[in-house]
This record gives sequence, structure tokens and C-alpha cells, in this order.
Amino acid sequence: MKLHDLQPAPGSNKERTRSGRGISAGRGKTAGRGTKGQNSRSGGTKRSYFEGGQLPLVRRLPTLGGFTNIWRVEYAPVNLDRLNVFAAGTVVTPELLAQAGVISSTRILVKILGDGDLDRALTVKAHKFSAAARTKIETAGGSVEELIG
Repeated sequence: MKLHDLQPAPGSNKERTRSGRGISAGRGKTAGRGTKGQNSRSGGTKRSYFEGGQLPLVRRLPTLGGFTNIWRVEYAPVNLDRLNVFAAGTVVTPELLAQAGVISSTRILVKILGDGDLDRALTVKAHKFSAAARTKIETAGGSVEELIG
């Protein structure tokens, strides 16, 4: 047996039908398109959402306003009263907040907000601070360090 002797098993490859190629081809004349009408013509197919001239569903539904800002930066908000779980003098970092279950992941940027009171001196490291949070941490005897996100 040589390479040129190889051929597929009989009946495994079916010959493709060439429609519209005369009577003897078996698909001549109307070429399987029926007679007359829009779909028998070339380019005669309708759009997938065409509803026979009725106002299509895609045009009946209201358009949604607004847009999605692709440059939006998400911060995990942490209020000051959540920081009271740490002992005085602790350096509070995003990793420590994640371990304590205050935030869900260390991959999220953290913003400290000024809701509640802080009753101990802490060194807080976060990506952003509100003005109220910054003053409350410093009046409690702690310090603020802004991380680069």
C-alpha cells in the first residue's frame, strides 16, 4: 500500500448538492426555495427581529439611560467604629482588616470613613481617608498613613 492508494471508506464522504444547477442535479428550477415571495428572491431574507411590519420588540422597549464609567475606582468603606476591635497602638493595615473580617479581600482599596467614634490610638494605613475620619483618628492620639493604590 502506498500513500496514493489511501482513500476514505465507501459511503463515509457524501457529495454536496449544488442547488440551482439544472434539472439533472435534482435541485434545479426553484432550487428548494419554493415559488415566488420574498424568501425566493436573492437577498430576500428578513432581519431576525422583523415582526411583519409591526413595531419590533427592540424598538418598543425603553432604552436604558446612563453609562458605565470604566475608570471608576471602587473602595471598600470602613467606618471608624469598626476599628475599635483592635488594641491600642496597633498598626491597622488592609491585610489586618481582611484577617479581622472587616473587609472581604486585600485586593480591594480601603477608604476609612468618619462614622462612629474611635476611643484608642491607632496607626491606620489605608488608601483613602475622609476628612472627618482623619481628624477623629488624630484627636484620639493615632496617626494616618495613606497607601498608594
